[in-house]
Amino acid sequence: MKNKTNQRIEEITPETLIVGIDIAKAVHWARFVDYRGIEIGKALSFQNDRQGFEKIVSRIREICNNKTQSVKKESVIIGMEPTGHYWKALANYSRKAGYRVVGVNPYHTKKSKELDDNSPTKNDKKDAITIARLIKDGRFFDPYLPEEEYGELRILGNARVSVMKRMNATKNAITAILDEYFPEIWTVFKKPLEGKACRQILRSCPFPAQILTKSEEEILGEVRKTVKKTVGLKKVRQLMVAAKDSIGVQNGVESVKKRLGWLLDELELAEKQQREVEQAMETALLGTGYAEQILSIKGIGIVTAASFLGEVGDPLRFQNARQIANYAGYNLIEDSSGQSKSGTRISKRGRKQLRSILYQMAFTMVGRNAEMKILYQYLTIRKTNPLKKKQALVVVSKKIITVIYSLLKKQETYDPALVLGIVRKEMMMAA
Repeated sequence: MKNKTNQRIEEITPETLIVGIDIAKAVHWARFVDYRGIEIGKALSFQNDRQGFEKIVSRIREICNNKTQSVKKESVIIGMEPTGHYWKALANYSRKAGYRVVGVNPYHTKKSKELDDNSPTKNDKKDAITIARLIKDGRFFDPYLPEEEYGELRILGNARVSVMKRMNATKNAITAILDEYFPEIWTVFKKPLEGKACRQILRSCPFPAQILTKSEEEILGEVRKTVKKTVGLKKVRQLMVAAKDSIGVQNGVESVKKRLGWLLDELELAEKQQREVEQAMETALLGTGYAEQILSIKGIGIVTAASFLGEVGDPLRFQNARQIANYAGYNLIEDSSGQSKSGTRISKRGRKQLRSILYQMAFTMVGRNAEMKILYQYLTIRKTNPLKKKQALVVVSKKIITVIYSLLKKQETYDPALVLGIVRKEMMMAA
């Protein structure tokens, strides 16, 4: 197989115009070079709006139609750093205009910008020419913008992560209030935020001073507004005893009660949004046509399957499972020189959220999937190079990628006997 960098360099010909663009929120900078890296014309600044996009396209056409050039430019490659979200509008506009859009690793730009002037100075004009010359050297890639169901899944997956973060932050804030004002409530309700009865108490009379102003019947009446049978008079009496013996802070309870109510509103809104986003994820997952194969794997549920496809896109766009692992940043690297030898570790040069999803998959499957459990245990206890628990989970994550890719490529459902093979499985169990 030919070296990928060599293949990319071969794509750059004397007829190619290379446009390097440094992306910003309001004003972008563009520099233009030929296949040798020699700059053509002056740097161009343009706004992040339609007029600005038309301005850059007009300059590109002007250069391509310039008859004074020794070689006419017939193809255009526009390169930028695909970080954040500001680049997406320009990339989409440029593609619709008929130009090829490629990405340049921001880390490469940072390391290469001193080559021209031996100075660490950073500015937008300088970064744009650095990006253009990296493209000239084949240091670029084709950024992936998922479409149709995969685009929906990526947006929904990111939305779910955001909702879960807000939910956890809200729960932590509520927990901090309870620990300060009524720490004994944890002895009455083990999980105060999960039960309807306890939530109703937190809304009506959350703190000892407010509980003790009410009778058992009044508190029971509040509970009965949400549940009829699960919580009775016995639990109410436990709550009142805990309130009498409470060491909680008693200052500002009315104001804190209001804040607690607001936090409960935020929590319930986040829970509603979580349910809605997960339902939408299930619908989009079914639309990919891969749900049956992936969900046949014991230990993988709808949310994790949908999140995986949202991050990867169509897995079959990759040539093999190893490429997906590299896309996640699971490729191994080492730092050795002379007699100094270091151990290997994953590069983490990939999609962080994808690694998080795969780690969650591996953690769950080690407990629920017999084959993955055997693999995990073998990796941690084998005689030669036993792995630490987290290292073993990374290997299991890569195995999950391989299994999913194989099932989708062969259009088959999960067969436990084929995951490890009979002989290998027996060897692992005997180890």
